[in-house]
Amino acid sequence: MRVPRPRRPRQFRLADSAQQIVGGFLLAGPFVVTEEVWTLAESMSLLQAVLTMGVVSAIGYGALYTADTTRDPDAEQEVAGVPVRFISLLCVSVGSVLILALLFDAPATFLEGETDAGKVEITLKAVSVGSVFSIVGAATADSVFSK
Repeated sequence: MRVPRPRRPRQFRLADSAQQIVGGFLLAGPFVVTEEVWTLAESMSLLQAVLTMGVVSAIGYGALYTADTTRDPDAEQEVAGVPVRFISLLCVSVGSVLILALLFDAPATFLEGETDAGKVEITLKAVSVGSVFSIVGAATADSVFSK
């Protein structure tokens, strides 16, 4: 009888993050420059933004570990019990939306007349909305190209 070897965590590579970045930026762009997203963000509460980030996390985790049945979260590198791949995915999806929003000067364009504090709050809400779409692109690129 053969004794199974313990599974070593799969190494998370820089190439994995690069794949996520391509997918994240690809789907983030259209939502950063859409006035409707910024109008929606203005009317959202902070609770709604936090709940939206919960949805983003659920989509990301589901895409990485439920939709892709070949990937086991327990067999990956972890930080504080959370897979590094998932942490990277969240950072990429939120970061890509935020970077594009700032590069395109979207807060100044769509939030004229707002105070600086108001612009920061609304920008964070808009980032939560854009991240819903960005995480789909990032997770898809990660799953398709990491085989």
